[in-house]
Amino acid sequence: MRAVVCRAPGELVLEDRPEPERGDGEVLVRVRRMGICGTDFHIYEGSHPYLRYPRIMGHELSGEVLEAPEGSPLKPGDTVIVNPYVSCGACIACRAGKPNCCVRIAVLGVHRDGGMCERITVPERNLYPAGSLTLDQAASIEFLAIGAHAVARSGLAPGARTLVIGAGPIGLGTAVFAGLAGGDVSIMDREADRLAFALDSGIAVRSIGAGSGAAEAVRQATDGDGFDVVFDATGSRASMESAFGHVAHGGTLALVSVVTESIAFSDPEFHKREMTVLGSRNALRADFERVVAAIEDGRVPLRHLLTHRTSLAGAVADLPHWATRKSGLVKALVEID
Repeated sequence: MRAVVCRAPGELVLEDRPEPERGDGEVLVRVRRMGICGTDFHIYEGSHPYLRYPRIMGHELSGEVLEAPEGSPLKPGDTVIVNPYVSCGACIACRAGKPNCCVRIAVLGVHRDGGMCERITVPERNLYPAGSLTLDQAASIEFLAIGAHAVARSGLAPGARTLVIGAGPIGLGTAVFAGLAGGDVSIMDREADRLAFALDSGIAVRSIGAGSGAAEAVRQATDGDGFDVVFDATGSRASMESAFGHVAHGGTLALVSVVTESIAFSDPEFHKREMTVLGSRNALRADFERVVAAIEDGRVPLRHLLTHRTSLAGAVADLPHWATRKSGLVKALVEID
């Protein structure tokens, strides 16, 4: 089968790979759509902390069942949503109902080969029927579930003054679900076109430019109080560190993205606010289901979010191009026929 392989940072090629062999409890899936994520750009650029090369990228997937175990409710031809977080089922996190942060997690496209290829095998428990969703919608569930999970983790209450830092796909998805939870959502980014997009699509109600004037803008937007809930989805150490200063006394900071470096903060500022700081990793099945319901109800502006398309062969050139030229790009889909 054909597969796009990142052999090393900056080296992306189309290769012939052996057909996957279906193991016990696994389903053979024909991949039909793959969303290109910030993670994929980081892998291509060599800045992802959990990866070894070579790697077939791709974890935002929808597809069609080709073969399933005997007795499975999944049948050949079914359209499925792929949950790419393959957990062990036995570690302390899994026992606590948190397979999203499994001690031995293997994320498709990161820890093991993913779906930028024609066919893949996936544990049956990691596939959810797509129901009435289109292939495009089904491939969009995972990246939106990241934001839905972060919002659920934060305990955001209706009316909370909310700031999402980073207007990329994960930040925009976080802003969508913060708004659906009743938050009064502001969004911050360095790029004016991204901020305009968030406002024009109704994802946020106000914008703040990141940079030297951000702290003053936050004070003005919140009458000097800071935001009740702040989400950082930038993947930038500097942004994550400065986010502490945007949180109100008694507020919450949720770190949605991950960086390779350590981050530092002022302990006196942290303590005097009695802040809650939490990490948010991946998503749970409940988050996937929450996103599916929101899309089915027409509450997610996917027509605005899905901006670019390419083919499996075209991704070899397009992904490197988009890695450095993101103007107008929100979410790109790879169509695999």
